[in-house]
Amino acid sequence: MDSVPRLTSVFTLLFSGLWHLGLTATNYNCDDPLASLLSPMAFSSSSDLTGTHSPAQLNRRVGTGGWSPADSNAQQWLQMDLGNRVEITAVATQGRYGSSDWVTSYSLMFSDTGRNWKQYKQEDSIWTFAGNMNADSVMHHKLLHSVRARFVRFVPLEWNPSGKIGMRVEVYGCSYKSDVADFDGRSSLLYRFNQKLMSTLKDVISLKFKSMQGDGVLFHGEGQRGDHITLELQKGRLALHLNLDDSKLRLSSSPPSATLGSLLDDQHWHSVLIERVGKQVNFTVDKHTQHFRTKGEADALDIDYELSFGGIPVPGKPGTFLKKNFHGCIENLYYNGVNIIDLAKRRKHQIYTVGNVTFSCSEPQIVPITFVNSSSSYLLLPGTPQIDGVSVSFQFRTWNKDGLLLSTELSEGSGTLLLSLEGGTLRLVIQKVTERAAEILTGGNLHDGLWHSVSITARRNRITLTLDNKAAFPTQDTSRVQIYSGNSYYFGGCPDNLTDSQCLNPIKAFQGCMRLIFIDNQPKDLISVQQGSLGNFSDLHIDLCSIKDRCLPNYCEHGGSCSQSWTTFYCNCSDTGYTGATCHNSIYEQSCEVYRHQGNTAGFFYIDSDGSGPLAPLQVYCNITEDKIWTSVQHNNTELTHVRGTDPENPYTMTLDYGSSMEQLEAVIDGSEHCEQEVAYHCRKSRLLNTPDGTPFTWWIGRSNERHPYWGGVPPGVQQCDCGLDESCLDIQHFCNCDADKDEWTNDTGFLSFKDHLPVTQIVITDTNRSNSEAAWRIGPLRCYGDRHFWNAVSFYTEASYLHFPTFHAEFSADISFFFKTTALSGVFLENLGIKDFIRLEISWGTSSRQKGFLGCIRSLHLNGQKLDLEERAKVTSGVRPGCPGHCSSYGSICHNGGQCVEKHSGYFCDCTNSPYEGPFCKKEVSAVFESGTSVTYMFQEPYPVTKNISLSSSAIYADAAPSKENIAFSFVTAQAPSLLLYINSSSQDFLAVLLCKNGSLQVRYQLSKGEIHVFTIDVENFANRRMHRLKINREGRELTIQMDQQLRLSYNFSPEVEFRAIRSLTLGKVTENLGLDTEVAKANAMGFIGCLSSVQYNHIAPLKAALRHATIAPVTIQGTLTESSCGSIVNSDVNAVTTVHSSSDPFGKTDEKEPLTNAVRSDSAIIGGVIAVVIFIIFSIIGIMTRFLYQHKQSHRTNQMKEKEYPENLDSSFRNDIDLQNTVSECKREYFI
Repeated sequence: MDSVPRLTSVFTLLFSGLWHLGLTATNYNCDDPLASLLSPMAFSSSSDLTGTHSPAQLNRRVGTGGWSPADSNAQQWLQMDLGNRVEITAVATQGRYGSSDWVTSYSLMFSDTGRNWKQYKQEDSIWTFAGNMNADSVMHHKLLHSVRARFVRFVPLEWNPSGKIGMRVEVYGCSYKSDVADFDGRSSLLYRFNQKLMSTLKDVISLKFKSMQGDGVLFHGEGQRGDHITLELQKGRLALHLNLDDSKLRLSSSPPSATLGSLLDDQHWHSVLIERVGKQVNFTVDKHTQHFRTKGEADALDIDYELSFGGIPVPGKPGTFLKKNFHGCIENLYYNGVNIIDLAKRRKHQIYTVGNVTFSCSEPQIVPITFVNSSSSYLLLPGTPQIDGVSVSFQFRTWNKDGLLLSTELSEGSGTLLLSLEGGTLRLVIQKVTERAAEILTGGNLHDGLWHSVSITARRNRITLTLDNKAAFPTQDTSRVQIYSGNSYYFGGCPDNLTDSQCLNPIKAFQGCMRLIFIDNQPKDLISVQQGSLGNFSDLHIDLCSIKDRCLPNYCEHGGSCSQSWTTFYCNCSDTGYTGATCHNSIYEQSCEVYRHQGNTAGFFYIDSDGSGPLAPLQVYCNITEDKIWTSVQHNNTELTHVRGTDPENPYTMTLDYGSSMEQLEAVIDGSEHCEQEVAYHCRKSRLLNTPDGTPFTWWIGRSNERHPYWGGVPPGVQQCDCGLDESCLDIQHFCNCDADKDEWTNDTGFLSFKDHLPVTQIVITDTNRSNSEAAWRIGPLRCYGDRHFWNAVSFYTEASYLHFPTFHAEFSADISFFFKTTALSGVFLENLGIKDFIRLEISWGTSSRQKGFLGCIRSLHLNGQKLDLEERAKVTSGVRPGCPGHCSSYGSICHNGGQCVEKHSGYFCDCTNSPYEGPFCKKEVSAVFESGTSVTYMFQEPYPVTKNISLSSSAIYADAAPSKENIAFSFVTAQAPSLLLYINSSSQDFLAVLLCKNGSLQVRYQLSKGEIHVFTIDVENFANRRMHRLKINREGRELTIQMDQQLRLSYNFSPEVEFRAIRSLTLGKVTENLGLDTEVAKANAMGFIGCLSSVQYNHIAPLKAALRHATIAPVTIQGTLTESSCGSIVNSDVNAVTTVHSSSDPFGKTDEKEPLTNAVRSDSAIIGGVIAVVIFIIFSIIGIMTRFLYQHKQSHRTNQMKEKEYPENLDSSFRNDIDLQNTVSECKREYFI
């Protein structure tokens, strides 16, 4: 019953609070002239040409006709006192009447007290206003945001070069009323509720504050259940603690919910706005807003009894506070529409005052100074010489690690005093010429931008350096040190014309702010310094601290940490996955397609789907194959999972965790051409989907948290399984196998491929609670292929053609990436137009007289991580066509080892048909282990197809009848010699043999016409050394070259009488046919070849690849045991412990779901079924072995005993045979030694 009134009051308070916030100068008339009625005494200046204060109102013609300083330089200014704080909305300027004196540019400064000025900024930079072009015209400027101040200062920056500085000015605005409370650091205001508990679903809290203290509580409220809200200053930043109904979190132990702002202890006004609706909170400090969701279980904030402002009083202990109180002024403090300060001023009963709270802002007259230049800034202040001892104190703040703070030459020859920041540590050195220096080091990280107080006292042989109220002393004995005060104290740096004894600066000058400078216990009047009556200075800003936090806002993206110096900021991008000045550029590619394009093969990769966008990188598995590039994202439960005992009242639910956000997964899916997830439901008396119109028993949840009652292989909206569409279910009356509800195991398996519903996030099962009812499910990883953006391209055919997209934002950071190809020498790729600025990217050769359009292709255009669909836009644009032909002309070189680049609409692929290699780039070796009796023979007699691509002409597959050239290449590794590696037999008795002699040297033997044998021997090493060797034999006509391990070892020209005959067969390993082998070949052939052959090629024939990949259709015969393996793995492994290397397209170990459940589903029937299956398998195996034995007996020359991915047990001994045989080579008829 009471919820309605409470809600109404909340809306009333909310409206009231927002009305107050909206009542600014932009909502009502606030443009009255404010300076025209001021008295002459309201104007002051740095100097005046007349020697007295000159009134300088706009359009003034009497007297001097405005203001001109005594000297026209950059140190001059004109100031006016408006009498009270007003709201200023605009300014105007003229030159001095009847003269050639006017200002062409100037800046503005504002102050409440005439001290501690604040520069006017726009777009986070000190704003420069355009001035006048003559003495009489009026230049009017409306301020982008209004300013509330009492004092206004005009600072000329540039003026008429033919005249001097001259100004007449006006300020426009209106009166400003506010309620102010002053807290002295020991006081607070308590706002007590009319009831014990204040429970709010929405809150709006607004205020302004100013302070010189970096710490202090502005307001606090808490409840007994653990609710609390606290806003406090912590080291010059505002921290908001907010908790809803979470008793575990306490203010003293919990970190802030949000932290905003910086340098808020600068004694300038800062605005705060807190808006809460339930758990959603907007926290705004000045112009910066942070959105967050608060912790806790409830939506209401329950506060007991009261809210305190200015501190947290301890109950029952008057004058005692839980944390440090706020010291400063608060203005226009509103809590849910209630004006707290107004209630306090009117002494209303809701407000209780603790300590001394006044209602006007008392501000200390403190004059800060800023050292601007790291090489030339300094401040000279006089001391009182010959006083016994030194006493200097001041406060400073900076972002720089290094800088000179103070240097002085002490009196009476007592040495030089040097105080500096070095690496963020304070270092004091007092050095006498003939004595050891006294040194003190203290503090750390003093370049944090906070105010730090420093005091140096040296008296009666005791030296003390006090930093932030902590004293430090020198480690050396100073009992004999006698120190006298110096005459001149140089702060921040040294003038160029001084000797080292007068001012010593071993490091760069100080950049930062100082205030409250005392010398010999006397405060120094820095305004007198500004007026030239005290000391001297260079490159200083007096009466303002112009420090700037360059890390607010934080331009370091993607979690990069920001650090800064006085002039710039730096981003640490470590462990972010991004790089660049602002951690803007991702170090990862945007898809598996891009990794494949770079030549990578299958493996785990991080992909960043939106590039420089906000989404974090995601780890995926890229399965890069010849035809498709699959992207797999694993979840936490891909194993077959058994379910029992569920019904609609007690359903089984499993949520899938992909280790990433839904936004990341959606980016992967949306950027792919096709995505799918395999779903399998194994069942026994467990129904799946019921009928197409009935209530489903099992369903899954997709990306939008919607329930989907369809299964794999079926389009959305059809409550069926795959077998229901093609009418192949076990029971034709049902649309799923499991819906037949049979007391035997069956399954429904298929692929979900509607991208808008993927990925599967949850599965719910409700029908496994009946007798003998059980089920098991499996949902595979999310798998996608096809990058919709990487190959997204357009072709521009005329210079006038272009594609138009909305302007993209590039205020602080921008990235543009694309591919292009063109034959034109010039043309504009891209132009981004803003209100004033623009970005144009073009290609030009030399100079161009006019801007030309681009002729050519542009592909994969990304702007700030956003992918632009060029092809869709081109479909409706004249002069531009979707796509770009000729991918192979750009990327054909990525296909290696004889692979051919084949053009596709979206990209290309490498055809490895004529290459002895395979894989997506024809770089993966095809190799096998040979035993002593292994033989692979390729026949050249008749044309058999050796590839699935039967459209290729026979000339691309078979050898010529009489080859005019021979290109032979292969790799081998062995420990046996002698052995025969390769034997080529012609139709006559001619042959070519490659063998290892007994001493391990390699020999190439040619027998050509007339029975002459040519023998070429390479004996630079023993090649039977278990290392991989690569042999290339090339014959062009009669010129022969032999390369071994990439080095040319032989060149030879056959005589003109030699004839080369047609090739009949090529044998790898042992020759089993009776071919009348040469004696030396026969010796090598006796033991065959034991080892590994890889990537064997004869012209465009790959005989080993044909035997391993196309044994049933290629003209190849295999005898003995041929085991596919990697020669490289054998080389890298111990010969005595060679293991098989498995490669799989599915890294997640996917099992065959069509097999009966044995391990995952434990039941009696399953065990019995398993036993029966084993018995049947044994019977069929025996029959198969007998049949195979009979077949081998009849056709032994066509036997194939390949065992994929398994090494023979006798491989180790095979490699060790004859390892020590190192006899000399037998005599040859003709030999060539290299």
